[in-house]
This record gives sequence, structure tokens and C-alpha cells, in this order.
Amino acid sequence: MRDRTVISGEHVLWPDGTLDGGWVAVEGDRITQVGRGAPLYPADRHVPYLSPGFVDIHCHGGGGHTFATTDPDEVRAAAATHHAAGTSSVVASLVSADPETLLEQVRALAPLVRGRMIDGIHLEGPWLSPLHRGAHHLGDLRHPDPAEIDALLEAGGGGICMVTLAPELPGGMDAVRRLVAAGVVVAVGHTDADADQLRAAADAGATVVTHLYNAMRPLHHRDPGPVVAALADPRLSVELVADGVHVHPDVVELTVRSTLSRIVLVSDAMAAAHAPDGRYRLGPMDVEVVDGVARTVDTGRIAGSTLTLDRAVRTSVASGVARCAALVAATSNPARTLGLDAGQLAPGHRADLVGLDADLDVHLVVRAGEVLSGPDGD
Repeated sequence: MRDRTVISGEHVLWPDGTLDGGWVAVEGDRITQVGRGAPLYPADRHVPYLSPGFVDIHCHGGGGHTFATTDPDEVRAAAATHHAAGTSSVVASLVSADPETLLEQVRALAPLVRGRMIDGIHLEGPWLSPLHRGAHHLGDLRHPDPAEIDALLEAGGGGICMVTLAPELPGGMDAVRRLVAAGVVVAVGHTDADADQLRAAADAGATVVTHLYNAMRPLHHRDPGPVVAALADPRLSVELVADGVHVHPDVVELTVRSTLSRIVLVSDAMAAAHAPDGRYRLGPMDVEVVDGVARTVDTGRIAGSTLTLDRAVRTSVASGVARCAALVAATSNPARTLGLDAGQLAPGHRADLVGLDADLDVHLVVRAGEVLSGPDGD
């Protein structure tokens, strides 16, 4: 890129959540100027829609590669798959594993967080409910243990940014408080918690609900469970996997309409994202992907998704969600949830941008000021 690069858009997603024409100037890896209306300088690129880069806080892999590994090249390849699709900030999610394997994986990911290849580590387990384990191996689930929590935090060297757990487990609420005190965002998920237990977890410091509706006690009009409590509690951000499989499109639209400011679109992608159908692994589990839907071989349970966030945005819009709302849920909401330097087109922020056409297909990706793709090719 030149010393200053100017990108303009017919519709620009501004920090207040509105879409209006304007422009962004980038110098080095930072946004230096923005403005509504005509650019102050000749535009180097013009796109129908200009958005902050997408922010995926729950992602297990992509492009045939996984984050559940000790091979840094494997991690880089998985992250690069999502970067090229417009997701400039990717948090690497790990599924439940035995204690030593999990420690080794966290140690391997920590330097890549420091190097900004990935934007943090998310532990989805191993402190999950066996009743709602989803694609997690039953033998790897266990109750929270303070010594294990401390060992993982030390191995991560500050790189663990979020942990999903079931607070109703023995030691669960203490684990919430311990992690929050260490500066980690706690998400409630894979849980049999009732509404009162979810509110108690929020009282203890939990601020996220992992893939709302999935892998948790279901909603019932006489037993609302965690779903209604999550939607009603302004302290909680709620993840949605908008792939047309995890959550019915009508429910996606209703959820976003009722809880817009707290909706976080996530991919929950496994290795098959942007890769062919076939046999894959999710942690220790064998997964079969047919027509883009991933399910465990032994139980047939949904095993993550094959999404990237650009498709999650398009799927949300097709469900009836407004374009600005879908883009906010894929950018500023997740960035705010984890406190990341991302998700806004504002001076001083990292220069992460995605240019979209009228159908919201990705045509331009800029990450930390570097053009990864565009109309002229990679």
C-alpha cells in the first residue's frame, strides 16, 4: 500500500451502527482519517459496502486446518483461511481434551497471539455438562479444578481471552470468579443451568453465552432455562451460529431484533470451513461433513460449522436481519465483548477493513493495513 490509501464506500458501517456513504484513510497499520460523504483525497478503491473487518471470537479452524494442534504452520493456515474471507480478527477455540494435551495446545498458540496471527485463545471446555456435550468427547469432560485453571492461564501467558464452562458443575461458580479475576471473559455454554443459575453466573462475572440455543437446556414456557435469562440480561452478550443449521432463520431474526446490541455472530467453524465435504477431526472426535454440514460420526450431533463470518452475515440478512444489524453483530459487538482493538472504522484503530459488493460478497480485505485480496486478485 502507498503511504496513504483511501477507500470509499457507498455504504460505510460507522461506529454508531449506521450505514452512510463515506471514506477511510489508512497509513501503515492504522486508520488515520474517516469521513462521511465525498473523500478529501482521490479514492484508491471504491466498494458498495465498506465495513470493519469481521471479528470471530469462536472458531476452531478452516481450510482443512485446525487450531487444536501444536504445529504453528497448521494454526497459521487455519487463520489465513478466515483472514482471506474478511475475518481480520480470529480467536482460536480449543475443544475439550485431556489435561496435558490442552496444556500443550495452549503453549503452542500463545506465541501466535503475541505475534497477532490470532487474537486470543478460547477454551471451549473441558468444564462442560455431560448432558449437553455436543461434539465434545465425554471422557475429556471434568469438573473445574483451580490447579488446572491456574496451569492453563500460566501456559497461555495472557493469551487466553475467553473460557466457556457450565457454571452448575461442582466448583463452577468459583471457576467463574477465578477466571474473571484473572482478566478472562467467561462464557456460559454446554450447560444444564436453569435461569437462576445463569443469572448467578452473571452475578459472578460471566458476560457471554456460547452459541445460544445450542448445547444447553432448551426453552420451555414453564421452565425458561438459560435462553430467556440470557436474552433478558443486559450484562450478557449472546453468540449465534447463523448457518441455517444451528438455529432456524426465523429464530435468528427474532433474536437479533430483540437483542441487537448484544448479538455476536460467530462461525464455530471447524477445519472444513472453506474446504470440501469429507472426513475431518474436531479434537479427538471423527466428523463427517455432508453438504457443508458437520456431524460427529458416532452420534450424529452437530460438530461446529463450515461457516466463515461473511456467509454468516449473508445468512442473517437472508433471514430478515437488517444489513447494518448483521454487520454490527459481526464486527463491533464481538470486538467489544472481548475488548479487542478491532470492529470500528475510527482514527487510531487497527486498519482492518472488508469491502463487500451489493450481495455482501467479499471483494476487498485489508488486515493491519495490508491488502490481502481485492478486485485485482491476491
